[in-house]
Amino acid sequence: MSLAYFVVLANTLPLADYGIFATASGAGLVLSRLLALGFSSPLYRIAVVKPRLLGVYTVGYLLASLLSLPLVVVAALLVYFLFFSDDVGLLTFSLVIIAEILLWRSAEIVIIVNNGLKRFGLAAILVILGTATRAAAAGLFWSQASVQDLDHWAWWYMGANAVSLVVALYFYPRVRLRFDMRLYLRRVQDSLAVAGAELLFYLQSELDKLMVLGIGGPALAGVYAIIMRVVDLTALPIRSFNTILVQKLMQSPDMLRSVKIRVLIEAGLMIVSVAGLATLAFLLHLYPNALGRNVAPVAELLPLVLLVPGFRNLAEYQGELMYARGQSWLRTLCLALLTLSKAGLIALLLNSFAHEGQDWIVALNGVFAGLYVISAIFTYSSLRLPAKRV
Repeated sequence: MSLAYFVVLANTLPLADYGIFATASGAGLVLSRLLALGFSSPLYRIAVVKPRLLGVYTVGYLLASLLSLPLVVVAALLVYFLFFSDDVGLLTFSLVIIAEILLWRSAEIVIIVNNGLKRFGLAAILVILGTATRAAAAGLFWSQASVQDLDHWAWWYMGANAVSLVVALYFYPRVRLRFDMRLYLRRVQDSLAVAGAELLFYLQSELDKLMVLGIGGPALAGVYAIIMRVVDLTALPIRSFNTILVQKLMQSPDMLRSVKIRVLIEAGLMIVSVAGLATLAFLLHLYPNALGRNVAPVAELLPLVLLVPGFRNLAEYQGELMYARGQSWLRTLCLALLTLSKAGLIALLLNSFAHEGQDWIVALNGVFAGLYVISAIFTYSSLRLPAKRV
């Protein structure tokens, strides 16, 4: 469904508009981590280990969301005027941001809680329905919209995410809502640490798109967004694995004490990631227009970034290890270091190579390899410390 959504939208919007939309959507993904100031973490942990308190923590999440809204608005305006004001109107940007932060993030919380309760099938169905709704909206936009630009697509996108939220809310566990400030105050430190870590994680994940837009312009941002969207598809099975592993680590923090097990897991994740992109690149070599004419010229570049998904997915996996062991502040520090490193490496890359050539694309392998090395050193050093139960 993710592939269908990507193919339809990338072949409907002009390349520059797609680049702006993908970058704005990524910015919304980053800003959505400010919502509730990280209280999604205590909500998830409670769903895993003490589901009878879910009603109390649901109220805590709702209150934290309301308290965080002014901060979210200020941050969104700051991002707009720093990166987007020259390329897209404030209304269009706001629609995309609302869809990501208030609508889809809220649907994600329902999915997260169901995962915590080990309702993996239901959670998976909700994820698929969310993606299917966006894909259906993209298909209707392609077939019915008289004007196919970003200004019009933003309305369709917000509508699709609103439908996803309504469906998701129907499947939220039936709980008795209760208020308990004493319990909330105990979770403030963990919540803020997780908020900082998630904000930094998605910032370093999406920062490259913002920098490519700012330095290279909308057209180059469109090329880069398509490459990274295809790379991101390889992360879907890895994230499913991470979800289950995190729950196991919460219950048995020392299960990865063996170096052999760590190496085998990382080797497996690397092989799956690279093989996924290689398979897709091979299929596109045989059938160049399989993902549409707009994507075909960019699809030819995929063999140049074969190692990117492996290094990217491994760094994400390592961050999950620290979260599962309750080392939220160490994870935040690691992600801050990765964010600064990525900003420097991407800026160096874009300013060192001619954008019209392919050298800058090949150099992306080195950028993500460097980020993986930094993440690995930090993560496995922290795993020597005792796990912290939260």
